[in-house]
Amino acid sequence: METPVVGAQLYTVRDFTKTPEGVAEALKKVAEIGYTAVQVSGFGQVSPADVALMAADNGLKIVSTHTGWDRFLNDLDAVVEEHKLWKCPHPAIGGLPGDYFSLEGLQRFLDELEPISRVLAGEGMDFSYHNHNHELARYGEQTWLELLYERADPAILKAEIDVYWIQAGGGDPAAWVTKCAGREPLLHLKDMAITPQREQRFAEIGEGNLNWPAILDAAKLGGVEWYLVEQDLSYDRDPFDSLEISYRNLRTMGLL
Repeated sequence: METPVVGAQLYTVRDFTKTPEGVAEALKKVAEIGYTAVQVSGFGQVSPADVALMAADNGLKIVSTHTGWDRFLNDLDAVVEEHKLWKCPHPAIGGLPGDYFSLEGLQRFLDELEPISRVLAGEGMDFSYHNHNHELARYGEQTWLELLYERADPAILKAEIDVYWIQAGGGDPAAWVTKCAGREPLLHLKDMAITPQREQRFAEIGEGNLNWPAILDAAKLGGVEWYLVEQDLSYDRDPFDSLEISYRNLRTMGLL
């Protein structure tokens, strides 16, 4: 992709996407900010066909999702049909159940993933893994996340690095983006702020302490296609305002 595209991870506004009316209003607000792409996550019982129409009405591409791993395991045909309906090339998971976080669990995940990834590839899709901080727990000389990407063929598993959670796990976000170069169609952008009371908080991009020049340079070199803005908590701020602040600051940084 010649020009990077900034999308909104709709988990940020999950409290507003529980009904069809809420989804319609959320997509409208996101488009009005300037976003042209979204990642679907945290929706209530809303028809996939309705979601497709609402996104199209607002000029938004659904480029990725966070879909539960249990659905990939047990309802793959429906997952594929939803993503085909949305013309969505990058299904992903937001995380795994806790029993996968061991060396045995890692291998079980890879064994389960391979046939799923082959089915997705046959439909023109890939599969991405989104990290939190616990994947940076060490197993011997390497972290769980290092072992995951070392053992998995890039054709089977793509990386959706979340820069906040890498920082929270004691890693270097820019170094991890560099490490995953060539296999990272998606990148999760969120900032980290520290209060005078030593509280670690989610923050709008550019309002915290992450090294954005290094992160964005690494992303460009690594071939990231979709920059997805997410904020898990906005605290006393409207989450749509958080998305707007992040969008504006990314423009100032030159990404838009």
